[in-house]
Amino acid sequence: MIALKLESERHGEIIRYRSGHITMEEDLIVTEHPVTIKINGDEFVTLVCTPEYIEDMVIGYLASEGIIRGFQDIKSIWSQEEEGFVHVTIDHLSPLHRQLFAKRYVTSCCGSSRHGFVYINDARTAKIADGVHVSLSFDDCFRLMEEVQTGSELFHRTGGVHSAAICDAGGVLLARSDIGRHNALDKIYGYCLKQHLKLNDKIVVFSGRISSEILLKVAKIGCEMILSKSAPTGLALELAEQLGITTVGFIRQNSCNVYTRPDRISGCPAFPPP
Repeated sequence: MIALKLESERHGEIIRYRSGHITMEEDLIVTEHPVTIKINGDEFVTLVCTPEYIEDMVIGYLASEGIIRGFQDIKSIWSQEEEGFVHVTIDHLSPLHRQLFAKRYVTSCCGSSRHGFVYINDARTAKIADGVHVSLSFDDCFRLMEEVQTGSELFHRTGGVHSAAICDAGGVLLARSDIGRHNALDKIYGYCLKQHLKLNDKIVVFSGRISSEILLKVAKIGCEMILSKSAPTGLALELAEQLGITTVGFIRQNSCNVYTRPDRISGCPAFPPP
């Protein structure tokens, strides 16, 4: 396998205004790179991303879209750096995938703009979290969120990326950053698929808004809990209820909101019956 070796940041000249003073300075700017996934020789989709951990992102994306069940479905994967292509060979590709997924261009901010279980692949690949394999205290939530936010070197250098991490109660196990919040999760998912990691006792910690698409990715990854500094959407919470996922948002220094499945947060009361 040949990894893409593009720069995730570049130097640029800026005019900085601070406290009434204007200066000319050099700053670091995060880069965007279009990557087209070709499946069995056919162009499938173009993603715009931060050019690092590209193959992991492609594997995670294909799994979250239901194109593959796991890394074992991929016969080969290789990259063309200058041309911006990742070539994937998959045996036994179902004709249904061609009907569900036309060639698309996915921007870094919007994902694929789907709504809940629109596609049959969502219902087939989302895992229901029906147990309690992980438990956190409120202090754990604050500590993990801070660890993810302070640990992203690319964010501190450029201020232009989202962060996602797989954690347990002890701390961060794996973290990735990208200009696209969906991409950051796909990079994590792809790595975990390659390593055959068990994830139902792990937590996703995320810097962005918890949309329905993000919630579905968490369900497909197989984690029971997501923590975020931002808010969830209404549809995301409906899906979290259906899928049994604990959703904690608006995490600040000493405050947070628990929206679903509070039984995995120690010291958190249950919601009253409807």
